Amino acid sequence: MALIINGEHIDDEIIEAEFRHIKGHFERTLQVACCERDPEFRGMAKDNITSRALLGQESRRRHPEVPEADVTARLTKLIEEAGGETQFYMNLGMPVKDESVVRDNVAGGVRLDKTLQEIYAPEPVPTDTELRACYEANLKHYMTEEEIKASHITKGLQGAKSRQEIYQTMRDLRSQLLAGADFAKLAEEHRADEQQQIDLGWFKRGEFMEEFETIAFSMGEGEISPVFTTQLGFHICTVTGRKPAVARPFEEVKEAVAERFLEEYRDKKFHAFLEELKATAKIEDTDPPDEGANCGH
Repeated sequence: MALIINGEHIDDEIIEAEFRHIKGHFERTLQVACCERDPEFRGMAKDNITSRALLGQESRRRHPEVPEADVTARLTKLIEEAGGETQFYMNLGMPVKDESVVRDNVAGGVRLDKTLQEIYAPEPVPTDTELRACYEANLKHYMTEEEIKASHITKGLQGAKSRQEIYQTMRDLRSQLLAGADFAKLAEEHRADEQQQIDLGWFKRGEFMEEFETIAFSMGEGEISPVFTTQLGFHICTVTGRKPAVARPFEEVKEAVAERFLEEYRDKKFHAFLEELKATAKIEDTDPPDEGANCGH
């Protein structure tokens, strides 16, 4: 057994599952290749598990008994949020309903909630000065979204002899644009039908095709794009207007700032409390420090 926390033995499978979860996250975000960071991820897994174990132990010490009504209320809410009992148990990965096990786990959540409420209390009531300082420190979270206005020339493959034919036509049009041809006039001449839009108006990220946005938002105003493709065909676009992201007024986001202020307060209290638990805990890790350093790949 690799990890023992205040006498509580942690199953190796729990550590392995946490390790795989952490490594999977970094692999999905392209921050890891093969096994190069496995020792780091295993250390993170053990630290996460240690934190959860200590919080669970302290919660049981403070609240050994939990009212059944509180457990029932929390369980009912969780089932409602899952969309029903069947989906709830599917989410837990329980092929057979075992309410006693679930209620025991839910009771642990109730204990933890009560413990955290005690840690956070009394929560501060921030002054206007404190809120404005929080607003200034976190200004990037209160920005409007960047918007651009764009026009495009597009050609689908319908009726074409080949993709190369369409591509060459679009390259020729781009050459004319780079030589000074009027974009709107050229787009009108090559519009497939009256329903095909040339001026796409103003839009933010996430409101249009990702392939199109990747090109358009990287361009300067008046720039002519390369020929590129989306599911709709070949495109050339130009940005005709840009509204940069700007800070939203303090009064407009004051409520959100107050929520962030309390979140930061709770986060500091939580981590300070967790460090206190770790400082007095007996944590035994029998794994060698270089475990997983060489995956053999």
